[in-house]
This record gives sequence, C-alpha cells and structure tokens, in this order.
Amino acid sequence: MSLTPPDSVQKLQKTLHDKAKGSPDCRFHSLYDKVYRRDVLAHAYEVCRNNGGAAGVDGRTFEDIEAYGVERWLDDRTEELRNKTYRPKAVRRVWIPKPNGGQRPLGIPTIADRVIQTAALLVLEPIFEADLQPEQHAYRAGKNTLDAVNCVHKLVSTGHNEVVDADLKGYFDTIPHAELMKSLARRVSDGPMLHLLKMWLETAVEERDERGRVRRTTRNKDEGRGTPQGAPISPLLSNLYMRRFVLGWKQLGHAERLRAHIVNYADDFVICCRGSAHQALAIMRGMMAALRLRVNDEKTRLCRVGVDTDETFDFLGYTIGRCHSPRTGRAYIGTRPSARKIRRCKERISELTDRRGLGGSAAELIAAINRALRGWWNYFRLGHATPAYRALDAHARARVRRWLRLKHKAPKGSEYRRFPDTHLHDRLGLVRLVGLKRSFP
Repeated sequence: MSLTPPDSVQKLQKTLHDKAKGSPDCRFHSLYDKVYRRDVLAHAYEVCRNNGGAAGVDGRTFEDIEAYGVERWLDDRTEELRNKTYRPKAVRRVWIPKPNGGQRPLGIPTIADRVIQTAALLVLEPIFEADLQPEQHAYRAGKNTLDAVNCVHKLVSTGHNEVVDADLKGYFDTIPHAELMKSLARRVSDGPMLHLLKMWLETAVEERDERGRVRRTTRNKDEGRGTPQGAPISPLLSNLYMRRFVLGWKQLGHAERLRAHIVNYADDFVICCRGSAHQALAIMRGMMAALRLRVNDEKTRLCRVGVDTDETFDFLGYTIGRCHSPRTGRAYIGTRPSARKIRRCKERISELTDRRGLGGSAAELIAAINRALRGWWNYFRLGHATPAYRALDAHARARVRRWLRLKHKAPKGSEYRRFPDTHLHDRLGLVRLVGLKRSFP
C-alpha cells in the first residue's frame, strides 16, 4: 500500500503495533469494529482505487462506484459489516502467461471484497508485523527483494556457502486452513474477525471456459487448504504461515547447531549453511511435511558456491556464485542477473519491435523500450551486471535498427550506416544501460 494513511489510521496502527510488540502473548479481542471504522474503510478504498485492477464477478468497476457515489457506497459496506450480513462473492479466476510457457492462476475479487480485505489488512498487519521474523522479506515495509538478495550474498560470502536451494510445490494453494487459523487465533480472539478471515479462505472460484460457460468451484472449502491468490489479504496470510517454519527452525536449534540460516521471500527461500547442507535439507523436508506443505523435489537441490567452483544458484532473479573482476581477473562470489531474466527482457524488446508495430512512430517505440529497460534496470542493479547491460543494449540497438529499416523500407545491410549508435541514443533517446548507476552488496 503506497498511499500514506491519514493520521487517525496511523495512530490506530501504531497503537496496535506497540501493544503487540510490547506484549508477545497479548490476544486482541476488539478488532472487527475497526475494519468498518469510516477512516479505515475510506483509506482502504483509496488504496484499492490507486492500485486499479479489473472488476470481479459482479462486473462492477471503480467508475460504476463513483457514479453511484463513493460515500454512499462506503455507507453500504459499513452497514453490511456492522450488521454482519457481509458475504464475499466468488473470486474471478484468470490465467497469466508465465515466462516458461505455463500459466499462473490469478484471482480477482470484487472491488467490495478488495476494499474490505484491505481495511482488515490495515488493522491486522501492525499486529502480525511485530511477530514476523527478520529472515522474512516479502510484503513488509522497509524490506524488499533486493534486501533478501543482499542477505544471501552476505551469508555465502562469509562462509555459509553450502546452500539448500529450496522450492515448494503450490505453496499458496496448499496452506492448510486449520493450522493457519491457529496462527491467526494466537493473536486474535475476536470471533467476528476470525469468521471474516475464514470466509475469505473458503471463497469459491469462478472462471469461464473457452465456450464462455461459467464454472464455479469450491476447492479451498472442500479440501480445507489454500489462500486466495491475488487478494489483498493473501500476502499477510502467506507470511504468517511461513513464519511457523522460520521461527521453528531457530527455536529447535537448527540455525545454531547446523550454522544454517534461512532467507525467505514469500514462497521462495534458501538455507545457507557451513558444511551441513545435507542435514539441513533432510530436516527441512521433515518440517515441511509436518506443516503439510510439499517440497518440489525436481527443483530443490544442494549446491556449493565459491571461488573454486562453477556451481551457482538462482534466487529472486539473480544468479549467485563465482564472478571475475573485469579489471584484475580475480575470482569472487558475486551476484548477477540470471540468464533467464536477461532472456525474458530480450524477448520483451523483440515483442515491442515486431514488424506488426510498424504503424507507430519511432518516438512511441523508443518510449516503450525505455520503460522496459529502465524497469529491468531498476531491479537488476546489484553486483556484476555490466555484461547483462551490454547484452541488452546491443539487442535493443539491433532490434530498433531492424524496425527503422523496415519502417523506412531501406535496403538490408544499410541499417548500421543509416542508424549509428549516436543516432539511436543521442537523437532518438534510446536509453543506454551501461553507465547507469549500480549498487554492490
């Protein structure tokens, strides 16, 4: 949530967080009424409006709500919650293409459900933030993916270079409801609030087949597992359940005894060890079985990184392992953008410069490519990234030259003479990744 909450909401959140931080055993019994407090609900609407997004199964858009009257619409939501007549509607499922050719399911709740979930998140997040472990980096204020990558780099560079590169199979779809509700009830004793959360966990899913026929399933409710992917409340729930593993690892003494430390981001995690990776892997498998989570055996592996080995592993889009200084040739353990992420960026540039886009202007094309390159650079600016930058710069120039040659019907082979680097970068404004500021772990 990027919007700053109003002072009254910030005060509420600070009070809840301070109480949770100062009293680890405290259970909160009066939270449900805070969800429909007008300042909380109104800010939740602004957050959802700012995030945008498509309509849910009811087809209602933000434009429809504003035509109806936002204040009036919020009054309706307040009454539903106060009278306990609120029932979430089914989640609309769509499928998002994955870079590897597969598809990832995404759930789209209705705007009303998104707003109420965001309001609940504003109330619950300060409480559970006090309990999340420092090893957990996802969906938290003041933490991000690059922090997690830096943390892994620090561990492997200081001797924890035997790594359990772990992968869970369908983590969000397999979180067991009963155990998750126990984790929630450890801090929340408010019955209506827990009922609200349980309803969201059991929400039906609705999707259309190729013929346009609507199919509704209730797998989460029937099997008692799975969190609502794509819903505002899902990141908190997934963090809360992963906390059981991270905290248990330390409380059972594995971190100290094996000198094995976890770094976690959502459902991704690695265990960096000092010579004990085989033991760490076996113990991790046992703990995940106890948590009723499934380890993906095909993608989980052990590796040892160092200046004397070519072994590497990927974490959050970065490859971590041996690099060489371009000036001295000295080997060191470093981070660099993974080959898969470089390839995906090249594919995106190729899509933008496809001959089907010849109807647009050069300025529009360059603006679109620059957005893609700057977005990629904004994330991949750690460590040994210069070779990746050079490769992407060269690919972008080649694709733009080809587009300009086709656009202007120039003879094949003339593009380098007609459109030199200075023309592409200085006149057209194509961004040059090489030379942009980078960060080093």
